[in-house]
Amino acid sequence: MPALTDKNAPVRPTVWIGLLPALVVCLAAPAFFVLRITWLGWGLLALGMLLAWLLRGQLDGRGSAEASDPLSDPHAAGDVGRPPSLVRDLSLIAIGMLIVSVIPLKAELDNWAMVRFTLALGGAVVVPYVISRFVYRDYAIRFPWRGGGKWTTFQWTWLVVVLALGWLILPFYFITSGVYTNWPVVDTPDLIVRLFAGVGAVGIWDELFFICTVFVLLRRHFPMWLANGLQAIVFVSFLWELGYQAWGPFLTIPFALLQGFIFLKTRSLAYVVTVHLLFDAVVFLVLVHAHNPGVLDGLFLV
Repeated sequence: MPALTDKNAPVRPTVWIGLLPALVVCLAAPAFFVLRITWLGWGLLALGMLLAWLLRGQLDGRGSAEASDPLSDPHAAGDVGRPPSLVRDLSLIAIGMLIVSVIPLKAELDNWAMVRFTLALGGAVVVPYVISRFVYRDYAIRFPWRGGGKWTTFQWTWLVVVLALGWLILPFYFITSGVYTNWPVVDTPDLIVRLFAGVGAVGIWDELFFICTVFVLLRRHFPMWLANGLQAIVFVSFLWELGYQAWGPFLTIPFALLQGFIFLKTRSLAYVVTVHLLFDAVVFLVLVHAHNPGVLDGLFLV
């Protein structure tokens, strides 16, 4: 009988056992960022961590049948690290979410708001990385900037497609749904510059936290499709509070899933950041257009 490969390997029973605590931890995100019930988010994080702790004997060091790759396994990359632990990895995700949850995510452009976002979002990336690197010493979180080498023709083509889709879809979404009002009015050069910087910075952070941290940590234990679905719960919940409401999830869910898939295939943080920033460039122009009728009317169809 031929040996099972990564593509046809079944999901191990231990993966399904580990799914329960991971799902509970990830469901804290909609509690924090969609329902905005802080105590429920705390409770879900605590319950998820408790379940992972109780099940640790059946889970730690086993992981997914297909999850061994250089992005998610230090041993596969030739580094010295500890075997994967669901307790440790979920704790890093929980810590990141807790840090983000301490601030309101409503888009604001005043000085204090920008400092608040910088400290909270920066901390949500830096603190889990430092704990993984220097406390757990498992080297679980990485930021592979170039990853898989030169970009292919398909990758360059996809960047053009992203711009085209953004140009077609985003003006219609923001303006007809009215969600552009979730962002402050930008009617001065100073505010426009602040909006540009804020949209770009949050876009980069999205990839550092949701993809390079949440997705990669989950990927150490679950098949790609499960890990990607779980990270999308967290990703989309954050974007909801940020302002992508109404029928926004019909856009943000496929975007989150595609970003996880692209990162796994390209192993390039630079590429997924480029994709995201191109999309966000259109978001920025649409917000300026929506708040200043007549300024960019010739650029969009709506």
